[in-house]
Amino acid sequence: MVAVGEPLFTEEDRAWALALAEVEADTCPDCGQPWSEATDPKNEFEYKARLIMCHACATSAKTVRAHQDNKGSSDGLHVHLEHRTKRG
Repeated sequence: MVAVGEPLFTEEDRAWALALAEVEADTCPDCGQPWSEATDPKNEFEYKARLIMCHACATSAKTVRAHQDNKGSSDGLHVHLEHRTKRG
């Protein structure tokens, strides 16, 4: 809790925030790789990719597609996912 007269953010807080902003500015929003590396022509063949299936996203997409196929509107539609079993 911040007391009266104390700054809301310390110098260290500001330094961390500026460092994070710098990292985020150099990050591709799609793949998360640094722009400075991923856009360098010398790195064109330096990446490999593999496909993985997110079963939660797949279930979500299939449910939405079935809804749309039945002429359901997607306006304002949100998908709530629940895991069928609780993990202990």
